[in-house]
Amino acid sequence: MWQSKTFAELTTSELYAIYNLRVKTFVVEQQRIYQEVDEIDLTAIHIFKMQNGKIIAYARVFQEDNHLSFGRVVVDASQRGQHLGAALMTQILAVAKDRFPVEPIQIEAQIQVQAFYERYNFQVVGQPFIFNQTPHLKMIRDANLT
Repeated sequence: MWQSKTFAELTTSELYAIYNLRVKTFVVEQQRIYQEVDEIDLTAIHIFKMQNGKIIAYARVFQEDNHLSFGRVVVDASQRGQHLGAALMTQILAVAKDRFPVEPIQIEAQIQVQAFYERYNFQVVGQPFIFNQTPHLKMIRDANLT
């Protein structure tokens, strides 16, 4: 079952599982050294799916300046290829529409997932840039899209 919670609503076990998956993927698997846990976690809406006490898919949605954003989009390596990424995007867009219906969405996506986000009407703006040691693209989506 999919869940969406604020930081204060997360249990300690859920928070541990979220951080475990994020560090396992973005730091260890992708071999990047950076501060994975940050202050955005405190104000974000955390969207996740648990299975057998483990987070198998996760993302966080948050407001930033004059737009909405999301990030740390991840599916556990053992669960990839089962369309959880698409299901997670459905959840992200539902939370965005429900809680922030008029805000455009702007993300910083890793280059290798550009085509994935384009399927959800995100468009590249500007040139690639390095963020946390990895090439990224700025991508935007109009709030009025369904």
